[in-house]
Amino acid sequence: MTAALALGLMGACGGGEHRDAKEAGSEAPATPPPATSPSAASSATPSPAAPSLAATPRPDLTGIGASDGKVLTQGELDRAVLADGDVSGFTSGPMDAPPPGGETADRSECLPLTAVLNGKPEPLGKAVVYRQLVGPENDRPAVSEFLTTHGVRDASTLFNRLRAAVTACADGFTASGGDGPSKYTGVKPLSPVKAGDDALAYQLTGDFEGDPVPLVFHLVRVGGTVATFYTANFENGATPQLPPALLAAQATKLT
Repeated sequence: MTAALALGLMGACGGGEHRDAKEAGSEAPATPPPATSPSAASSATPSPAAPSLAATPRPDLTGIGASDGKVLTQGELDRAVLADGDVSGFTSGPMDAPPPGGETADRSECLPLTAVLNGKPEPLGKAVVYRQLVGPENDRPAVSEFLTTHGVRDASTLFNRLRAAVTACADGFTASGGDGPSKYTGVKPLSPVKAGDDALAYQLTGDFEGDPVPLVFHLVRVGGTVATFYTANFENGATPQLPPALLAAQATKLT
């Protein structure tokens, strides 16, 4: 799963100790890593009752006007992306853009999934911003976000292609590129958070040194802008939970 690792998809929601660095494949820093230096996952099984999942958006958030289909500029995206305090307990920091290249699925119908893994959902956005979000529980949950602006037609196409890929690639696929071949053993839809004009969620299960690794993606569309959130669990194979308040707050800031 070289593309996922390059994007830092290691943060599992919930508290707990870091996984052994050798087993996780990297050192486990105390702060969220840049895209090229992934951290280890939490050892705790995510719980829907965890305080991090009860986080709330700041009540005075205002939108930037993306709901009318406006193609946001880079500056507008920078202002609209989640910032410190927009969601209770969460801080926001920069995340490096993904490296060139990335992974390519061996089946054409699965290409939309590897495009998201590469941090470059297709159709490609006209502007993009990357962020790392961390919660109050020993810097957990750790969630990464990228915000892309496309225009309504391309943003809708992006969602349609992903939905089709989740169905077509349910039994998994392999991918090439990055540091070598990667294997994904399954894809399944998840219940999306009700936010924005459209929302989509799915789990992509990777194979990391023989262990199943669930990668969870939540997307929300407001007009022609798409927010993609992702997290992973390298510890015990349980589906990591993503606080709904993050998507709700981001949708509000875009509206």
